[in-house]
Amino acid sequence: MTAGKNEAGVGASLNWRDEFHDSALETLFRRTMQIQDSEQLRRALWIVAGIFLLLIVADYLLLGAGAEFLALAAIRFGVALCCLALARFIGHHPAHAHWPLPLNLVYLAASTGLLLTILLYPGSIGLHVSSIVMASLAIYLLVPNRLTWILTWSGYLAFGFVLVAALWKPLSPGMLASSILMLGFANLMGWLTYSRLNRLQRRQFALLVDEREANRKLQQEIEERQLLEAQLRHMASTDPLTGIANRRHFFEQAEREFHRAQREGTPLTICMVDIDLFKTLNDHHGHAVGDLVLTTVASCCASVLRETDLIGRYGGEEFVIALPQADLETATFIAERLRHKVTSLRLPMLDESQRLSVTVGISQVEPDEAKLESALQRADDALYAGKSQGRNCVIVADEADPSLAARA
Repeated sequence: MTAGKNEAGVGASLNWRDEFHDSALETLFRRTMQIQDSEQLRRALWIVAGIFLLLIVADYLLLGAGAEFLALAAIRFGVALCCLALARFIGHHPAHAHWPLPLNLVYLAASTGLLLTILLYPGSIGLHVSSIVMASLAIYLLVPNRLTWILTWSGYLAFGFVLVAALWKPLSPGMLASSILMLGFANLMGWLTYSRLNRLQRRQFALLVDEREANRKLQQEIEERQLLEAQLRHMASTDPLTGIANRRHFFEQAEREFHRAQREGTPLTICMVDIDLFKTLNDHHGHAVGDLVLTTVASCCASVLRETDLIGRYGGEEFVIALPQADLETATFIAERLRHKVTSLRLPMLDESQRLSVTVGISQVEPDEAKLESALQRADDALYAGKSQGRNCVIVADEADPSLAARA
């Protein structure tokens, strides 16, 4: 791995301008920094405007109210006005903080105004050198801008100072060389500081982007794992053919309803449902039709139940239903509705003589029973009693003939 990847991921490599090689990442960084840069730019513009306005007072104390003072005051006031206008504009439109045109126009006005004051201001050349050095450092550190523009304006200041000093403020060769060295050193230190700060900001941003991407992938993995676990739970609790609860899952739910019914003293009724003559139908038409019949009857059963009722596949062609808060009368009504709906089903592969029907056995849980199996056994006995009586009927356990169930 490269050093860039070690520090901040694949997209963190920077070019000579201290910007991301990845243009999309650079655009994202600049958009993220927009508010911060707009606030920094506004503060810098206010500071520059305040300095230029304060210099008017210093000029008056030094020059008095003469023509030179008025010229200097006009230049300084014009620069301050440009700074204040841009600061106000950025305050209302922070998104424009990175627009090159207004920012570089202010750069031009401030730099040109500073160079013009050298011609009008009678101070020593050392003072002018110091002001140019401070302005160069401010360009690198205070006002956010692209490096190419920063180098352009720093070069403009340095070249302009040397030109003005050579043509209108003659300096000795030693003084001129010293001034150039000071400006070169100031620009070098400004560039190095600018580079270090920008690289640090971008590497921190790249680390944040990498962390967010890692968190996104982790969240996606968690969601996929949760989805897989939900699918596995569904597969473990659902009969794959009919889509209703399998036997194990049904009894887990029914046991909870059983204990609640015993604890609260509410009724709970069990129904055993068997498809009549299913083996004959399956042998005659094949397993594909048999599977279709099972699926159809299961859907029919589920459609007539209440939201609180439970249904599961007991085994083969048998289904088991638990009806919380339902006494024998309510359970019989539901079972009859189920039976009538099944008999009304029409499957194209079956002729009129092979219409579907079900037999239902019903039993209510007794208040003193300790296990659900007792009620289940009574419902099963009632079911077989109904099959012995000719099928396609609903039999309540209390009404079933034990001898018929035994013979079945």
